[in-house]
Amino acid sequence: MPEGPELHMASLFVNRMCEGVVFSGAVEKSEVSKSPDVPFACDAYRVRAASRGKEVRLTLTPIKSDETPKMAGAKADQNLEPMDVVFRFGMSGFFRFTPENELPKHAHLRFYTPEEPRRVLSYVDVRRFGSWHPNGTWQPDRGPCIMFEYESFRENVLSNLSDKAFDRPICETLLNQKFFNGIGNYLRAEILYRLDIPPFMKARTVLEGLRSQSMEDDKAAVQEELEAKPGTKSEDDSGPDLLSLCHTVPLEVLKMGGKGYDPEKKDYSVFKSWLQCYYVDGMQSLRDHNGRTMWFKGDPGPMAPKALKSPKAKKRVKKEEHDYTETKKGGKKKSTKEKVAKAAKGTKKPTVERKVAQRRSASKRSRSTQKEEEEEEEEEEEEEVYLFKENAKPKGRRKSSTSVAQRKSSGPKRTRGAQSGHEEAETAQTNKRGMRRKSISTAEPQRRSGRATRGSVRQTS
Repeated sequence: MPEGPELHMASLFVNRMCEGVVFSGAVEKSEVSKSPDVPFACDAYRVRAASRGKEVRLTLTPIKSDETPKMAGAKADQNLEPMDVVFRFGMSGFFRFTPENELPKHAHLRFYTPEEPRRVLSYVDVRRFGSWHPNGTWQPDRGPCIMFEYESFRENVLSNLSDKAFDRPICETLLNQKFFNGIGNYLRAEILYRLDIPPFMKARTVLEGLRSQSMEDDKAAVQEELEAKPGTKSEDDSGPDLLSLCHTVPLEVLKMGGKGYDPEKKDYSVFKSWLQCYYVDGMQSLRDHNGRTMWFKGDPGPMAPKALKSPKAKKRVKKEEHDYTETKKGGKKKSTKEKVAKAAKGTKKPTVERKVAQRRSASKRSRSTQKEEEEEEEEEEEEEVYLFKENAKPKGRRKSSTSVAQRKSSGPKRTRGAQSGHEEAETAQTNKRGMRRKSISTAEPQRRSGRATRGSVRQTS
C-alpha cells in the first residue's frame, strides 16, 4: 500500500512530468469507476500536485490570457477558475504520463494534452480501492503530516493521549491517520523495530514519557538522526524517540527515491536492502486486531491477539503436519480416544463409539471406492424395488399401505430372491385371502343358478 513517502513521490512525479505541459479539454473518467465525475473542461490549463500525509491534491489551473475571459462564443461549460482534485490511493494507486496509444489498462481518470499524438496524465488503480474528490480539500479528520508538519504532528499526539485511540496497541495506533497521517504498514514495523518496542504494548504507556521532553532537545535528536547513516539502528537511550522516528524514517525513504515510485522503472532493490524488519527473513509476523500483518522481533507484547496466528508460519505448514486440534474460537477438539473412553464410562450413548469408527473408516476410503459403493447401493435398491413388485404384489392383491421408501428404511438391504420371515408370512396370508375371494366368486354363480331352478319348478307346479 502506498504510504506517506510514496504519495509525496507521486506529487513530485506529476510536477516533474507536467512541468511546462499544457492540458486541454474535459477530464475523462473510465466507465467502470464508481468515483465521481470531474466537472472540469478548459481549452488550456496546467496541472500541479502537492501531498499531505496519505493524500495528494492536483490543482487544475486555467491559463488566463487577454482573450480567454472575454472570448466571443466561449463555451458555457468552460472552467475559468482553478479546481482542486484530492486523491487517496487506497492499495494500488499511482500516476502515469504516457502517449495516448500506451494508455494503461486501469487508467480511471485521464487528463489530455492538445497536440497530436496526444499525451495523457492518468490515475491508475488496479484494485480500485482509491478515490478522488473534485473541489475537495484535505480531509479534516486527518492529523498533520508526519514529514512536513512535524511540530504540529508531535503536539497533536501528546496533547490527545487521553483519547481512546491510545488504549489500543501501539502498532494499531500508529495506523490511525487522525494522529499519524502518513504512517503505514512497513513504516510502523521499521520504527518499532529500531526502538525495540513490542508492537502490542499499550500506546499510552509508550508515549506518556515523552511529554517532559523539551522541543529543543527533540529538534537536536531529530537533526542527529537525519545526519546519521540511513538504516542504522539506534542503541543510545538518549536518542530519537518514537515520534521523532515517525518523522525521520519516512524522510530516509524519500532520500532513496521512495519504493522506486517511478512506475516505468519498478526497481525496488534499494528499498528492499534498506528494510530491517518488514518482510525480512528471521522476523516474526502476527495479524493485529484489524487483520493487518505486523512484523517484529522478540516478544509481541501483552496485548497480542491470542487466537490469531502468523500468516507466514501458516503458509509454511505442510498438509501432513497441519494441526487440526483447534477450532476457530481457539478451543481444543476432543480426540477420538477421549470420545471412546467417555462413551465407555456411560456418560454418552454407546452409539458414539460406532459413529467415531464410521467416520474413521469413511475418511480412509478413497473417492473411487466411495463411487463404486454408491453404484452398488443404487443397483441393490433397484433390485429391491423389482423384488417388491414381483413377489409382494400377486394378482388380485390390494396395494399395500407400506411404501417403498419405508421398506428401504425398515431393515438392511437384501440380495435378489432373499425374503425375511415377516414378508413370507405376509405373502402367505395375502395368497390365502386371494384363494378365499376366488372361492367366493366361483360359488356365487352356482347359488344364483340354484335360485333360478327352484323358481321355475314353482311356476310349473
